[in-house]
Amino acid sequence: MRGSPEMLQGPEMLVDVEDRVAPRFTLLIRTAKLIVDDQQFLCVIRDISATGFSIRSFHPLDQGKRIAVEFQSGDRQAADMVWQTDEGAGFQFHTPINVDAVVMGLSDYPRRDLRFDLDLPVVLHTHGIKLQAKMANLSRQGGNIQCASNLLIDQMLRIDALGLPEIDARVRWRKPGIYGLIFDTTFSLAELAQLIRNLHVRQKTGSKIARAFQPTPVNPAC
Repeated sequence: MRGSPEMLQGPEMLVDVEDRVAPRFTLLIRTAKLIVDDQQFLCVIRDISATGFSIRSFHPLDQGKRIAVEFQSGDRQAADMVWQTDEGAGFQFHTPINVDAVVMGLSDYPRRDLRFDLDLPVVLHTHGIKLQAKMANLSRQGGNIQCASNLLIDQMLRIDALGLPEIDARVRWRKPGIYGLIFDTTFSLAELAQLIRNLHVRQKTGSKIARAFQPTPVNPAC
């Protein structure tokens, strides 16, 4: 699933090349979500054809039962992993896709940060008090939190949570019980990818520990 670039077109780095397997092959450098079972990971799509795609990954990928790629347009396609190296992986779509439609769909969407779903308990520090909240999603520059306490637009916060670095943020928008935050710092792609993976690992490990310490049911017949 590799080809030699022939022509660059603008900031999206869109390249058409000839490939011996697929009649049309498009190289597309865009961030995307790789969904493995119920977990979302950050990746960069290197190239895509009607039958498959390859990515740059920032960490090893687990072999899941269900794999899909979600583009910035929101279009999601199921796939199977066919190879993996230290820096990337290749996938085959379950059914061939219309490459032109995918590329045209992406061109209608400006480059924007992907948001990755979380269910992470956090502590908010503001004005000398601590508030309990949950982080619902995370991006390079912000995230959404759920909080029962009332927060004001532009209110400054410090976010603490297991698996997260200390983050300074401010409230950008609000709805009942839901707040959109903008961070004072920006994560690099590699930092965000590793952060999300580590949170998934921590959550999976915590679930296994919790199951291991569940009390053994008592058989009333004994």
